[in-house]
Amino acid sequence: MRYLSEEQLSVASRFLFLSMAIVVIQKDLQSIQTGSFKIKEPYTDLLGKMEQEAVAERRQLRSRMANEQLQVVSLNKNDSFSSFLFICQGREEKRNYFNPAIRKKVETILRELIQKAQQPHQHYSSTNT
Repeated sequence: MRYLSEEQLSVASRFLFLSMAIVVIQKDLQSIQTGSFKIKEPYTDLLGKMEQEAVAERRQLRSRMANEQLQVVSLNKNDSFSSFLFICQGREEKRNYFNPAIRKKVETILRELIQKAQQPHQHYSSTNT
């Protein structure tokens, strides 16, 4: 039974998988810093920018979720599936995800973050030029 709207589910899912992507980035950063890379800075710089982008987006999602009384709770995990409980204003919906599907979703987010991290940040002025 569906208790959450498509929009609520979309926001909560993005938050969940973005949080997982942040963990991957942090672990990769740690691996590079302690690994035997000859030149670490380009990799750590890219991962650092990706982490900044991800954390900023997650902060926005967390704020939106708080406003809508939306939560995601990890229930259990085995070799094949992970279960999460989505709670919104007292309504609950349990979702099971196939672990390889989670990996694909996180990989997609990592690719998006690479794209964002490589774009030059544009500062918009309030005057027209």
